[in-house]
Amino acid sequence: QVQLVESGGGLVQAGGSLRLSCAASGRTFSSYAMGWFRQIPGEEREFVAAISWSGVNTYYADSVKGRFTVSRDNAKNTVYLQMNSLKPEDTAVYYCAARRTWNSDYDKGYEYDYWGRGTQVTVSS
Repeated sequence: QVQLVESGGGLVQAGGSLRLSCAASGRTFSSYAMGWFRQIPGEEREFVAAISWSGVNTYYADSVKGRFTVSRDNAKNTVYLQMNSLKPEDTAVYYCAARRTWNSDYDKGYEYDYWGRGTQVTVSS
């Protein structure tokens, strides 16, 4: 069982930056691949970024590529999402998720086993 808690969300002006953190419980964090997703109320959940167990492999949605960076610190059981050049359309609740397996479906929410409760990110224009 893995419990995930996101933090770091807030209100920021367009062009600004935020760093989200996702702290995981348990001693097997390094065996989980991690993902970040976001959701606007009434809309489908959207893939943002994913990172492999070791952190060597990372993947991004086209909408955030070049602006967001996902990283992890296995010693701290934490995964991060650095968000730069934020746009109003980045406004959403951001969720981190963990999965035991790793395949090409890193952008599919149903492939993830555990989810956090989310943190709100609001970007004003």
